Amino acid sequence: MSLRNALLAMLTSQPMTGYDVYKNFQTSVGYVWHAPDSQIYPELRRMEQDGLIRGETVPWGKRGTKKRYSITEAGVESFQAWLNAPPEYQRERDPVRLRAAYLEWAKPDASAEFFRAHTAYHAGRIEDWEEMIAALRDQSNPTLAKRIEGKSAEEARRITAYKVFAYEGMIARARAEIAWAEKGLELVEELERRV
Repeated sequence: MSLRNALLAMLTSQPMTGYDVYKNFQTSVGYVWHAPDSQIYPELRRMEQDGLIRGETVPWGKRGTKKRYSITEAGVESFQAWLNAPPEYQRERDPVRLRAAYLEWAKPDASAEFFRAHTAYHAGRIEDWEEMIAALRDQSNPTLAKRIEGKSAEEARRITAYKVFAYEGMIARARAEIAWAEKGLELVEELERRV
């Protein structure tokens, strides 16, 4: 259901073709919810069948057509119901912690590289999210720009503030992951000195 709600969130800004949804997904919602196009397109079709979005055939190129989707009132109601419901938490499935719990089976160099790679990955994500926050704050993010078009300054500030807050949470979590990986690297070094 989270992919469905991520797609509804995208379509609350403007009608989009499937390709536009996919492209914009990668530069907005995709920072907090990953989905490949192989999941996006089938979900758009299911959402249309469920009456949450409406597809309209529009011209594309000289002879082609595309389907452009817009959110329906039922889609807005579904999206708002999801936002107003308490969050549903999933049981953990954490392949990184699973591996860390059994590193005694790995070579020391592999264990150290595991933690260095974890640090590098999250440092890169922090850079991505900081860039996103900057684009939200200066309103250069195209999806946000479309979303706040015609809104009052106060409404635009409110819309932007919640999005910035979400990315700040992602950055805080990434920093915690880096701190954990640095402790893991120290642990590898400490344990290997004893062997």
